[in-house]
Amino acid sequence: MAITVYSSHLKKKIPFSPIEEGKVRMYVCGITAYDRCHIGHARSAVVFDSIFRYLREKGFEVKFIRNFTDIDDKIINRAKEEGISPKELAEREIAHFYEDMDALGIERATFEPRATEHIPEIIALIETLIEKGHAYERGGDVYFRVRTFPQYGELSGRNIDELRAGARIDVGELKDDPLDFALWKGAKPGEPKWDSPWGEGRPGWHIECSAMSMKYLGNTLDIHGGGLDLIFPHHENEKAQSEAATGRPFVNYWLHNGFVTIKGEKMSKSLGNFITIKDILSEFHPEALRLFLLSKHYRSPLDYSPEALRENEAAISRCYYTLFEALDVIEAPVKKKRPIEGRAQDALRELEGVKQAFYSAMDDDFNTAKAVGHLFEGIRHLNTVIEEAKRRPSALYKDELQEALKTFSTIGKVLGILQEDPKEFLERRNISYLKSIGLTKEYVEDAIKRRELARKAKDWQTADSIRDELQSKGISLMDTPQGTRWRIEK
Repeated sequence: MAITVYSSHLKKKIPFSPIEEGKVRMYVCGITAYDRCHIGHARSAVVFDSIFRYLREKGFEVKFIRNFTDIDDKIINRAKEEGISPKELAEREIAHFYEDMDALGIERATFEPRATEHIPEIIALIETLIEKGHAYERGGDVYFRVRTFPQYGELSGRNIDELRAGARIDVGELKDDPLDFALWKGAKPGEPKWDSPWGEGRPGWHIECSAMSMKYLGNTLDIHGGGLDLIFPHHENEKAQSEAATGRPFVNYWLHNGFVTIKGEKMSKSLGNFITIKDILSEFHPEALRLFLLSKHYRSPLDYSPEALRENEAAISRCYYTLFEALDVIEAPVKKKRPIEGRAQDALRELEGVKQAFYSAMDDDFNTAKAVGHLFEGIRHLNTVIEEAKRRPSALYKDELQEALKTFSTIGKVLGILQEDPKEFLERRNISYLKSIGLTKEYVEDAIKRRELARKAKDWQTADSIRDELQSKGISLMDTPQGTRWRIEK
């Protein structure tokens, strides 16, 4: 099945056909490096990381660019507040970005350029726009002349006359039209600055993405992504200045992920509902956050709550436990080759279709919500096979389960989950949970030994009492041919 993509520009799904066969040019707007990354950044990063991974899974060679804005009004103002240089602030927050993204399992982009390292390319692009009559200089600033680009507003669906009615010229600006936007800002005392044909200054926000994307990917990109909040004015301005400079389409597929809300409200510092990735990961497993962020279609809004994270963490744990159990069946020394029948046979038949169902979901505009649903459905079928394999052991299960695990490995690799060794994951989670309720692994193991002694003595009351006591603490016991095991149920 061919991939179809919803393009924000056309407002509909269209077949995905890259400029070069087998190759994809993808650019995603990165952070403005002035503060810790929040859950909104996490959503964009996880969404496009999964798209990046899936395109490669489908055999594409992907050149992926994610930039850093390391000079900007926000950076300058925050640096002044902290009494450090803008460069120091940007370096610190870029380091924090990598700390957060590495914890989330976000893969590095092919190139991760910074605005301040591409001043020559930015200046050259501005010069081209001036030469073509799309930009002008006023008092050391350079502005893009919006009315020279008739298609302005196409991406965001806005009418240029309505935009003009609501626009204004700020104090100190000398632009000819309120709609015009800055490409270059003349130097102010104490701010970072670079030499240019228009005097010392620094680039505007929008021009950097055009200059960097075209340097690494050419004049036309296959995919340009970012959050829904970037459509206007950032991406609208990028599109206008790029196409005005080259005379060619800038992007063939515009992709935008939806907002993360908190109790139905857009997240913002002013509302006091600003949640950083660091704070979330201090309480929840990174894969639980990834699963949560992929549980809705990337274009849909997503409402955050600790309860939702707890549910996703429990779901991740259940998946790991099933994989652990599957490995246990595979490794068990069973020589009998009883035929696989009944429920197990039906479940294995269903498992055969899970990978294709996953591909179909991802081919349909990278629908991770459906893809996750197929993952859970597959886990349910796998549990059925495991139950039957334990009830009627047969060596024939080994190859079937190994093939099933390959499917879950593929799905996990694309979604960035189930990337740990199941035994190690469960061991660490168990110890962490026990620590949170003031118990130790040794306490549980001692209780299991006491229960075994009681069972051998046929003291069923004591044995049941020990089981019930552990159950009340969220610890479940399973009696297997290999001995008694325990797991966390909460």
